[in-house]
Amino acid sequence: MDLSIMIPELLSALPLTLAITFTAMAAGFVLALIATTFRVRRIPVISQLADLYVSYARSVPVVLQLFVAFYGLPVLVGVFGVEDFVSPTIAAMLGLSLYHGGYLSEVMRPAYLAVERGQHDAADSLGYTFPQKLVRVLAPQAVHIALPGYGNSIIYLIHNVALIMYIGAADVMATAHLIMERDYNQYQFETYLVLAVLYSILCLVAWLVVRFFELRSAKFAPSAAPARTTLMASV
Repeated sequence: MDLSIMIPELLSALPLTLAITFTAMAAGFVLALIATTFRVRRIPVISQLADLYVSYARSVPVVLQLFVAFYGLPVLVGVFGVEDFVSPTIAAMLGLSLYHGGYLSEVMRPAYLAVERGQHDAADSLGYTFPQKLVRVLAPQAVHIALPGYGNSIIYLIHNVALIMYIGAADVMATAHLIMERDYNQYQFETYLVLAVLYSILCLVAWLVVRFFELRSAKFAPSAAPARTTLMASV
């Protein structure tokens, strides 16, 4: 097998793979913030719906969530008389965004609840509004607590992007299978080995970025300040 031919072919599908990954990361983050807010504030009915969404995202296998997005979204838009516009790429973005948002919500919620109650009380005593309290006091501490779990969720997302080939998206994994079929499946081990290296590099980069922010936020760690109830964000 000529790697000088195979590797560029695989890399040609990398932009689509990264586009789907970053879209799912961004949309999933927004969904996680919304779901976490409703779950923490315990708004009747809405909080229960948020719990149901998180349960769906965490309980249903990702490949089934992709099938639901690919086959279910055309049915949904058809009810409103909208012409089917769902491509495998759009379905992949939608399915992975819903999955990532639900998984990430279960990282954000414990991180928020882990912030000491004294921090809430201290911020309230200074007359902070809830947005001020969230941005200046709670978020810096919760972010540091959540970062390791967030890094894991990003790595899981990168792994699960490989499943989008089952709904016809032409990502790196799908391209690899096309290459193997073209070569009559003679070089399966070599192809999968190259894929393993590629995904390992993507995960390593993701881990390094998260680790960088984790180290930067270390000053907000519980062990960084003995007198926590004196309000970390009194700056």
